[in-house]
Amino acid sequence: MATEVKVPTLGESVTEATVGQWLKKPGEAVKADEPIVSLETDKVAVDVPAPVAGTLGDIIAKEGDTVNVGALLAMINEGASADPPSAAAPAPAAKAEAAMPAPTAAASADDDEGGNLTLSPAVRRLVLEHGLDPSKIKGTGKDGRLTKDDVMAAVAAGTAKATASVSAPAPAAEAPAAGPSRKQERVKMTRLRQTVAKRLKEAQNNAALLTTYNDVDMTNVIEARAKYKDLFEKKHGVRLGFMGFFTKAVCMALRDIPGVNAQIEGDEIVYNDFADISVAVSAPNGLVVPVIRNAESLSVADIEKTIGNFGKKAKEGALTMEDMKGGTFTISNGGVFGSLLSSPIINPPQSAVLGLHRIEDRPVVRNGEIVIRPMMYLALSYDHRLIDGREAVTFLVAVKNAIEDPTRLLIDL
Repeated sequence: MATEVKVPTLGESVTEATVGQWLKKPGEAVKADEPIVSLETDKVAVDVPAPVAGTLGDIIAKEGDTVNVGALLAMINEGASADPPSAAAPAPAAKAEAAMPAPTAAASADDDEGGNLTLSPAVRRLVLEHGLDPSKIKGTGKDGRLTKDDVMAAVAAGTAKATASVSAPAPAAEAPAAGPSRKQERVKMTRLRQTVAKRLKEAQNNAALLTTYNDVDMTNVIEARAKYKDLFEKKHGVRLGFMGFFTKAVCMALRDIPGVNAQIEGDEIVYNDFADISVAVSAPNGLVVPVIRNAESLSVADIEKTIGNFGKKAKEGALTMEDMKGGTFTISNGGVFGSLLSSPIINPPQSAVLGLHRIEDRPVVRNGEIVIRPMMYLALSYDHRLIDGREAVTFLVAVKNAIEDPTRLLIDL
């Protein structure tokens, strides 16, 4: 009996995807709910599981094809792998042959070091790019899955290289180099990268973008973090970072300057009485912005847990459509990559984005004296069609004041 594998529902407003990579070949055995193909959408990569156990039959949609929701991807011959051997019985030999290990990404999940070798699309690409044997890499993700960090650590250590099937003879002496290489490589943009490019350009074309800047003295937040980080992690099971402080400061400022939390729809302005904060996260396939729902009602611990979970899911390629749906304001932290100052671009239909940057010691004047303080530049890019300069500056100063005096976050000032 043949069972159809179709493109699943991909989320609100997402109607099509690109076939990224087939994880199984025709004739290979598959288990129920085992990922067999990776689809790339406008927002995330999605693994499509096998609906039943059996063997993969005909592949209808090839890698690179654009497919709509509900389209036929492949056929699975249900239960074929569970058929009993015939009376002629070459089946045991075939079974033994199939059980022989091979140095590929489909190695058995029972290998000592590989953990669960159901690889996410992002991890699988890294493994193939660097010629690694995933069974030789220890996974630190959920259920022992490999993460991007696991693979990159193996690359840095020079371990886990896949064993070549045939040893090549020693090469003859190399000819003198003809000159510096001028090789070019053309790689098709992923659907996610195409969408990011399109949306950012649309923001520049449609919005009246303007950026205002300020700097913030991080002394008190750094001292609070150093004093309580161990107790915080022990109680809440998550590290105390800076994003929790900034998210709470942003929520308070949005409450006082509601226009920064609004958006334009046609000839109307939509004001939101909730703060759904989009947090820009770097994923293997590009920038993604999962959303912290009702951040205004969450504690710093809840915010840090949510952000930590998003970061982990992004590395594993496990973010879902629901994770990135909506959002009323964005925080982008380029400081983790060493950025000193930038002008972030808003994420439509949102009207503003806060850019955080690296912390560095700089001389500043305090009480008439020059002192060294850990300073960070802040940048607020906003749509001037909706937000006036006075509102933008007032908002950014409110964030600055809350960070410089974290007590304001406790007493709601």
